[in-house]
Amino acid sequence: MPCGQPSGGAAPALYVVGVDVGSTAVKCHVYDRAAAVRGSACRKVEALYPRPGWVELDPEVLWRQFVGVVKEAVQAAGLHMRQVAALGISTQRSTFITWHKRTGKPFHNFISWQDLRSAELVNSWNRSLLLKVIHVIFTVLHFFTGNDRYLAPSFLTFSTQQASMKLSWVFKNIPEADEAAKKNNCCFGTVDTWLLYRLTKGSVFATDYSNASSTGVFEPFTRCWNPTLCNLLSIPMSIYPPVKDTSFNFGSADSEIFGVPIPIMALVADQQSAMFGECCFQPGDVKLTMGTGGFWNVNTGGNLCASRRGLYPLIGWKIGEEVVYLTEGSMSNIGTTIKWAQDINLFTNVDETAKMARSIVDSQGVCFVPGFQVSANDPCLCASFMGLKPTTTRNHLVRAILESVAFRNKQLFDIIVKKVRIPLQTVRADGGVSNNSFVMQMTSDLINKKIEKPSNTDMSSLGAAFLAGLASGLWTDKEQLKKLRRIETVFEPQKDEEEYKPAMDTWMQAVKCSLHW
Repeated sequence: MPCGQPSGGAAPALYVVGVDVGSTAVKCHVYDRAAAVRGSACRKVEALYPRPGWVELDPEVLWRQFVGVVKEAVQAAGLHMRQVAALGISTQRSTFITWHKRTGKPFHNFISWQDLRSAELVNSWNRSLLLKVIHVIFTVLHFFTGNDRYLAPSFLTFSTQQASMKLSWVFKNIPEADEAAKKNNCCFGTVDTWLLYRLTKGSVFATDYSNASSTGVFEPFTRCWNPTLCNLLSIPMSIYPPVKDTSFNFGSADSEIFGVPIPIMALVADQQSAMFGECCFQPGDVKLTMGTGGFWNVNTGGNLCASRRGLYPLIGWKIGEEVVYLTEGSMSNIGTTIKWAQDINLFTNVDETAKMARSIVDSQGVCFVPGFQVSANDPCLCASFMGLKPTTTRNHLVRAILESVAFRNKQLFDIIVKKVRIPLQTVRADGGVSNNSFVMQMTSDLINKKIEKPSNTDMSSLGAAFLAGLASGLWTDKEQLKKLRRIETVFEPQKDEEEYKPAMDTWMQAVKCSLHW
């Protein structure tokens, strides 16, 4: 069935399209009023690795994939494009590009959030005397004023995942971008901004609060691009897009692209989108995403918590006057590690892994330490298996990998409990690794909490669709969205966490041995 102009008159626009441009795939789902998936499409994201540690994406390839999945999903749903009421776009965070304002030509490929070209600079800045002096100044200001805006600004600890340092690298190493910026002809955009710019044929240059707050350049306390940081890193302020509400009419896709103009009603960062898709609307609601990386998010309502020991503040979403803040903790190499294990033939199908792990009573002392991506705290962290024996089998190796995911979940959850002084509610999990029942049950045991897994784990797509549907009037409010939630499984604690203590102690010792390699 064609997905352009319907014959025999216009059909009512009763469907919303949610697209998730992730690190490994571009996924698109078409949802009806009941939030049921009517059609889907997916294309694999092919990353480029031009140098060791560098990770890039071709912007033209990504654009074609985006347009392709939307067309395919609408066609798979048996619908016409005119039946689409709204488009919501969820994107990987901090992956960015710069381009010429007049010509629209990119100065470079997308630089991924996984890219490590700024690792040395990040470590240098985090150890610098200047940053320590700034920290002291803000601490003193907070002491005398009591104003929470002076609580450890987000830029006081840099991360390789943030765009800030890599953006500084762009202007130091790409003369064309630097020259254009001096003439106010350079645009900076995360994936959402670039797609919006392309969808509207260059007529709309904007981002939303969730994506902006994830770059490390936007200050969530003041809700503006950070001039102090940009001064420190010699980044021109003229390059940044205006920041709009998350659920908002951003304009329409040009009719040449899909045959009809489709309203773009939501831009949202992927983790915040998953949070919204899980209906984590109340303070204390917790979301755990286990995909390429792992992300714990806690809804802190209207209170923005300062960065503390691996946790950092973000804007979850802004809808009208409502601004919802999150506290996030992250861990790298979750899905990445499992994919690597499959690539070296530890198993054939990822669905086998839970059964393999349960086929043995323990890992026989084998520990896996993830560290494929360089840590900002320890660039010499070594990924490793430890405790190997002549009797070690594939099952032991697979169990060790899965246990490492659960142990890291436990570590991060404990930090959240200690630092986020809000009563935590039931944990809601999503992402590909949440389909692994071994990891889910062990995590539930370790944190002594129920964990709900939805029937559809593509929460980023659903969250973008929910936000777009609210803006377009397909759904009326968040209470209506809560009624659309579908829970497939609830994992409840079955073992005392103390039973895992010997294995976790051994694993923590293995982690220590992998530091400063």
